[in-house]
Amino acid sequence: MVQYNTKDWITFIFRFHQSDTFRKLLPLMVLIGVYSGLVCFLEEEVFHLGEDSLVKNISVMHSMLGFVISLLLAYRTNTAYDRWWEGRKLWGSLVNNSRNLALKIAVILESEIDRHFFQKVIPLYAHILQKYLADDEAGLVLFEGLDLDIDHTKHKPNQVAKMLFKKTDELYKSGKISGHQLLYLNTELQSFTDVCGACERIKNTPIPYSYSAFIKKFIFFYVMTLPFSYTFILSYYVIPVVVFIFYVLASLELIAEEIEDPFGNDANDLPTEKIAANIKKHVDEIFA
Repeated sequence: MVQYNTKDWITFIFRFHQSDTFRKLLPLMVLIGVYSGLVCFLEEEVFHLGEDSLVKNISVMHSMLGFVISLLLAYRTNTAYDRWWEGRKLWGSLVNNSRNLALKIAVILESEIDRHFFQKVIPLYAHILQKYLADDEAGLVLFEGLDLDIDHTKHKPNQVAKMLFKKTDELYKSGKISGHQLLYLNTELQSFTDVCGACERIKNTPIPYSYSAFIKKFIFFYVMTLPFSYTFILSYYVIPVVVFIFYVLASLELIAEEIEDPFGNDANDLPTEKIAANIKKHVDEIFA
């Protein structure tokens, strides 16, 4: 995730970060600029269309459809941000639940062997969940000093959650924790799987294809018809104007596409790796 100063306007305006949509759209912007120049040349130099041409009336369509496309893009970006923000809330709850479980276990258990197990496995869940959601199989490394058998062909977060449940059940059967303590430990243990399931719902349920495809087609045909009418008003200045309009509209769609799946490694995705590292740091402090 990009770290930045929200009050630094100069940097925002004049700096082009690698995640900026300008870099991604530059080839299309050049193509649309050439297309706009060609339309302007044909209307003015070849066909000599004048002010009385019916082509000029296409601007009426643009004025009507401009409001519609703004509503569609506003809804699109709001929906994508809701998914991003829900993902952040889920990882915030994972942080709190990991701390709560560590605090309770650290107070209840006296055996250093049992405490060491939870000290390693609690943050391991966040670590493996982060790699699992980002589809980062190569980056999956178990913590030092933790000898666990992880089957990479199966659901890895579930395997870690099972280890936690199994260890807790063993402690109950051996009398190291009471039935009452087992009940309030179960809340945090169950929350891990709840968070994983909710994150999977966000990751595996993209915006419906028809809706996303319609917006892209709408933007394309809207921009492609702009030079026909605005050439009469702007002449060759229509080139930068149409390119800029395309940049604004297409950028909104690109931003929505990026943040609707917040668990990857893009610049605007959630800093899940940093959050997982903080969970490990805080759990280690609790058990110290």
